[in-house]
Amino acid sequence: MIHQQLHLKPLVLDRVEHRAMKVALPITDWSPADKLNSLFLAAVEFADASRDFPIVFVSAGNDPDGTPQLAPVAVFGLGAQENLYLADDRSWRGGYMPAVLRLYPFCIARVDNERFAICVDQAWPGVNLDRGEPIFADDGQPTPLMTAVQGQLEQLEHEVQRTRVFCQKLRELDLLRDMRFDAKLPDGQTFTVDGFFTVDEARLNQLSDAVLVDLQRTGQLGLVHAHLISLGNMRRLADWRALRVAVPAPTAAPT
Repeated sequence: MIHQQLHLKPLVLDRVEHRAMKVALPITDWSPADKLNSLFLAAVEFADASRDFPIVFVSAGNDPDGTPQLAPVAVFGLGAQENLYLADDRSWRGGYMPAVLRLYPFCIARVDNERFAICVDQAWPGVNLDRGEPIFADDGQPTPLMTAVQGQLEQLEHEVQRTRVFCQKLRELDLLRDMRFDAKLPDGQTFTVDGFFTVDEARLNQLSDAVLVDLQRTGQLGLVHAHLISLGNMRRLADWRALRVAVPAPTAAPT
């Protein structure tokens, strides 16, 4: 999965052309995520992510047949291009990091229905020829790092398909509603976050026992509950926004 605001210059890796390429891992400066106010979250991540982020649903284009699609995202900020999970030293502030970001600078691109290509974000300074861990061995074979990354990316792509099935189920059952979050900061500033969807608990409670049993059996009811619990983290984002606004801007040194 390539995220245009994160993977600014994805490069398809070739074992011959990029044999000398290296990546400086682990990443400690997460500036590449500075402008991300949300990021895709696979269903398998809901339980862990719900402790740190609000999990909401957003429109994700249409299928080839024109059917509207949804995608779950972890919310990082309350404004455009705002990521409150980056500390002042550019380290990651949350206890959990979504898989798409955790696998950075690597990502996966679909070639066709059967094939995928592993890419690296060439815009990240840690991709270089001088320092870090090699991606390929001298004979062009993938290193253990590359083999592990490829396995994790392919597993994530599998989880993307499972997540789509879950979102389709929510739409089929008409469980989603528009949500709006309003907050007021201590300085009196107010702001509104909207444009996303959440599960309507009233509609959920009206489902038949048979449908609820099916959701429970497939593990989808647990995903719904994790999503609903996660919404309490919106208040955390409001508190962090208030702290950031309260910090005075640095003043210029006298000349």
